[in-house]
Amino acid sequence: MKKHSQSSAGRSRRQFLKNTALVAAPMIVPASVLGKGGATAPSERITFGTIGCGGQGMADMDRLMKVAGTQAVAVCDVDELHYGKHEGRQGDARGRDAAKLRVEQHYSNEKGSDFKGCDAYSDYHEICAREDIDAMIVATPDHWHALCTLEALRNGKDVYCEKPVTHWFAEGQAVVAEVAKQNAIFQTGSQQRSDQIFHQGVELVQNGVIGKIKHVDIGLPQGHSEPQADATVKDPPASLDYEMWTGPSSMMPYMKARSHWNWRWHTNYGGGQLMDWIGHHNDIAHWGMGMDQSGPSKVEAVGWTFPASDVYDSPVDYDVRCEYAGGITTSIGSVNPMGCKWTGENGWIHVTRGKITASNSEWLVEGFSAGDKKAYNSPDHQTNFVDGIKTRKECVAPAATAHRSISPGHIAYVSQKVGRAIQWDPAAEKVIGDDEAQKLLMALPWRKGYELG
Repeated sequence: MKKHSQSSAGRSRRQFLKNTALVAAPMIVPASVLGKGGATAPSERITFGTIGCGGQGMADMDRLMKVAGTQAVAVCDVDELHYGKHEGRQGDARGRDAAKLRVEQHYSNEKGSDFKGCDAYSDYHEICAREDIDAMIVATPDHWHALCTLEALRNGKDVYCEKPVTHWFAEGQAVVAEVAKQNAIFQTGSQQRSDQIFHQGVELVQNGVIGKIKHVDIGLPQGHSEPQADATVKDPPASLDYEMWTGPSSMMPYMKARSHWNWRWHTNYGGGQLMDWIGHHNDIAHWGMGMDQSGPSKVEAVGWTFPASDVYDSPVDYDVRCEYAGGITTSIGSVNPMGCKWTGENGWIHVTRGKITASNSEWLVEGFSAGDKKAYNSPDHQTNFVDGIKTRKECVAPAATAHRSISPGHIAYVSQKVGRAIQWDPAAEKVIGDDEAQKLLMALPWRKGYELG
């Protein structure tokens, strides 16, 4: 592996950023550390790499490059070049080579830049070992989230990881523990927390305008009953290291219907629409309910249906019914309208992407004061991550919160498998009185040679 040197100034800057985590109050990094004259010098920017250069990874990388004070320096993907949903169109090119080109084009016209090019890797261990990288984007398929994140954290990186933060429940606990151990800054790609419509809805609920919360409906998309691409078993394309792409998951025959983008509909790699979206809308539900550090006391999978073929095995229709302290009930699934609807004693509020509605329209009038409680305000998700790196202030979507937001989905899969409701201790994060369910929840069905470490 090629060695990368770093300047003493660079080492001092990174050590300064890490040391501020030990200070009780957030600190603002002095301009003398991060740059001079009110602008961040190119050599003193927050440097980052990207692991997983598909559609979401490229989008995350693009957004982070646009934040002042950042510098993309490396990318990593096990596929040299692949395409998006409209395969073959040049504008949809993704993968290792396309990401490298995107970074180099971004900085090509920057005046006074000392940009020396973007390195490209196929092995995530190598990019994580770079001592001159401060932060890492992890936007791989879900089954690689935990291992790449843990490797980055153990190499001293702050991490921006896509949702759901992990594929299996035990992975989530490991990531949360490692973030705490490393005093790392972590941002989950649950960008709705940085959307002002969702922020508005959460503040209204937290301030009690709907009264005591009674029930919450969380609407997620319906799953897929038919293959979403060619389901013919073929040899993997020459550009793809399919062995590495499979990683800890079971080795299955290659087909486009379970490859880029469509991997998420099989539980070998993802958790279907349930786990793809629970980190969005249930995350907002928890935020409004004040359950970011807690969870349900009971979880039950109800009315799940599945595809007729074995190409996919995640549910098509599904409902996850939960009970929380204080008598609050929730329903998570395809049976509900998209978004999050809190219903209380005095009315309801519903938020979804681009729209907020309420039983009382006066609550939504500009200038309406919900009350004194203020929810964490992050106008931009990537900027919030960079600010967190600089100040060591926790981001709006930290690892522990993300893990709690998706836990009902993990538990629901166990409920569906055993055919009964799961009694849950949210404080201990353990199943109550059901050893079989607890064992299933904590299982890591990985191939030999992979471990959390």
